[in-house]
Amino acid sequence: MDRAGVVNGGWLLGSGRGLRLSHALEPPWVGTEMTRPGIIIPFIALLGVTLSGLAGWRSHDQELTLEKMAVSRAMDVNASLVEERLRVRELLAQVASGLNRRSPEPDPNMSALRTAIDAFTADFTSVAWVERVKPSQLEDARARLHRVAPDLDIRTGDNQPLDLARQKVPVNVVMDIEPRDEQTTKLLGLSVDPDPVRGDLMARARTSQKIVASNPTPLLGAPGVVGIIVAAPVIHRGGVEPAGFLTFGFNLGTLMLTNDDSSLFSVAVKSLPDDKSEFVANDQGVVSSRALTAGGPGPTLARRVFFGGREFVLNYYARTNLGMRAWQRGLLVGAGGLAITVMLSVLFGVVTRNNQRLQREIEVRIGFERRLNAVIDELNHRVRNILAVMQSIVTRTMRHGTDMDVVREELVGRIHAMSNVVSLLSESRWQGVKLQGLFEARAIPNVERINVSGPDITVSARAAQSLSLLFYELASHSDEGLSLVGQHPRIDAKWTTGEGPEGIFQFRWEEFNTSEATRRPDSDFGLILLDRVAPEALGGTARRYFPDVSYVYELTAPMETVVDMAERDRTQPFSAPVRPAP
Repeated sequence: MDRAGVVNGGWLLGSGRGLRLSHALEPPWVGTEMTRPGIIIPFIALLGVTLSGLAGWRSHDQELTLEKMAVSRAMDVNASLVEERLRVRELLAQVASGLNRRSPEPDPNMSALRTAIDAFTADFTSVAWVERVKPSQLEDARARLHRVAPDLDIRTGDNQPLDLARQKVPVNVVMDIEPRDEQTTKLLGLSVDPDPVRGDLMARARTSQKIVASNPTPLLGAPGVVGIIVAAPVIHRGGVEPAGFLTFGFNLGTLMLTNDDSSLFSVAVKSLPDDKSEFVANDQGVVSSRALTAGGPGPTLARRVFFGGREFVLNYYARTNLGMRAWQRGLLVGAGGLAITVMLSVLFGVVTRNNQRLQREIEVRIGFERRLNAVIDELNHRVRNILAVMQSIVTRTMRHGTDMDVVREELVGRIHAMSNVVSLLSESRWQGVKLQGLFEARAIPNVERINVSGPDITVSARAAQSLSLLFYELASHSDEGLSLVGQHPRIDAKWTTGEGPEGIFQFRWEEFNTSEATRRPDSDFGLILLDRVAPEALGGTARRYFPDVSYVYELTAPMETVVDMAERDRTQPFSAPVRPAP
C-alpha cells in the first residue's frame, strides 16, 4: 500500500497505488470475415427482389381500385343521408305549421311555439314564432309581449322603439322563441322586416305560402354558428294571408353531417346561384366560408339537393390522394418482400459465422472476468486505505490523559468528516469532489459563519480526504476560546487556482476578532494535520500565524496534486459501467 503521508507509523492519507488497465482487460475483437456462401445468397436475393416488385405493383393496382370504390360509395351514402335529413325537416315544418291553423283570433297564451316544438323533434338551434301584426293589433301585441318580457318592447331592426301610431302596414314581430336564454330573449319584440335575410325570407314565405329556406347565414350572432333558417307560414282557417311564421334555425354543420378526422372525404355546401364561395365545417362542427378560385382543385363529386324551395350543391373532396395511398400500399408490400429476402440471406450468413461469434463471446467473457478482478483489487485497496485512515484518526485522537467527553466529540466529528468525503466520492464514482461541496453543515461545524469564496474546482480523491479533515479541524477550533468582542469570530475561507501545469493552489483561512491570547491552542492532532500531514499529502507547504486581531492558516500546493488528472484517468475505466460486447 502506498502512503502519501505517515506520522509516527499510524497516520495515512491518500487514494493508494496506481493500478493501470492493460490491453488484456479490454474485450478482444476477432476478425469478422465471413466464409463465402457461394451462389446461393445472390440467387435468393435476385429471386426475392423480383417477386417483391411484382407483388408491390399488383397490390398498388388493387388498392387504387378499392380506394376509389370506397370513397365514391361513402360520398353517395353521405349525400343520400343529407337529402333525407332535409326532407324530414321540411316535412316536420309542414306538420308544425298545420298544427297551428286555428281560429284567427290572437293567441293570448302564445302556444303556437310550444305546439311546434312538441311536433318538431328534430335538432335545431332555435324556434321562433314571428307574428304578422296588423297596425290595429300593435297595442295588443305589445301587451302580450310585456307579459312574456316586461323589459322589452316592439323594436325596429336598429333596436329602436317602433312608432306604433305611424305604422300603416303589417309588421313581422318575434313574439316568442325557444330555447329562451340570455341571447335569444333579446330577439323578442324585434321586427325582422329590415333584416336583409329574414325580411326577404318572410316576404318569400308570404308570397308563395310555402315553406322557404334562406341562404347560409350566421345564427343568433354567435361566431362560427352558421346555418339555414326555414320559415313555415301559418294560415288560420278561413284566412288568406299568413297570421305569422314558424321559423327554425338549423346548424349547417349538423345538416351536412359534420366532417371528422376518420372520414375519407370532406363536404362543403354551396347555395345556387352563388358560385364564388362555399361553406365548410371542421371536425368540431364550426362552419366557415371559403372562396372558390378559378383554376383551383375541383370537387371529387357534386350532388344537388332541394330544401325549402332553394337549390343547394354538396361538394365532396377526397381527404387523401388515392394514388399516393396506393403507392404507399405497394411500397409496403414490396418492402415486406424485400425484408423477407434479407432475412433469408442473413440466415445463411449467420450460419457461416456461428463459430466465430461463439469464439468471440468466450474471449469477451474472459476479458470481463479479468476486468472484474482488477476492479475488486482496486476496491480492496481503497477499503484498506480508508481503514488505515480511520485507525490513525482513532489512535491519534484517543491519546493518554485526554478527557473522554472531549475525545468522543472529536472522534465522532473527524469520522463524520471522513464519512462525508467518502460519500461524495462514491457519488462521483471516485472521480473527484467539488471543493465547495466539502463545506457542508453535516460535516463542518459552524459552517453558517464561514464565508466561502473561490472557483468551484473538482479536487482528486486523495486531496478531498486531506482537505475534508483539514477544514474540519479549522472549523472545530474556530469556536473555542474567547473572542475579543465577546462574539463568535467571523471566518473567511477563500482560495485561488492557477492555470496550466505550473499553476499553484493557494488556500487561506482567517478567523477575525481573535488573537493568540484568546484562541485556545490547537491539539496535537490538529497541529500535525495542519503543519505536516495535509501539506505533505498535497505536496505543498503551510503556515499559521496571528496578525493583530485574527488567526490565519495558509496552504500552498501545486495544482497538479490538488486536481491529480493521473488519478482520475486511472480510476475512470473502473467507474464506467461494464457493457457487454455488441
